Amino acid sequence: MRAVAAAEGVAWAEVDVDADPDLLRRFSDKVPVVLVDGAERDFGRLDAERLRAALAGRRWWRRRRS
Repeated sequence: MRAVAAAEGVAWAEVDVDADPDLLRRFSDKVPVVLVDGAERDFGRLDAERLRAALAGRRWWRRRRS
């Protein structure tokens, strides 16, 4: 994930959802989750392709179907 963020020129942060009660309530069943500018873009199994799609504002499965 670091390599994709660096290649795309974006900042990123890894957050421990379990350490924040609000985040745990919102995302406990979606970890790992990707937020882009505060909007949920993807969750579950993540890889470089899915992260690139999330950063581009696309859902991975929509990109794969087209």
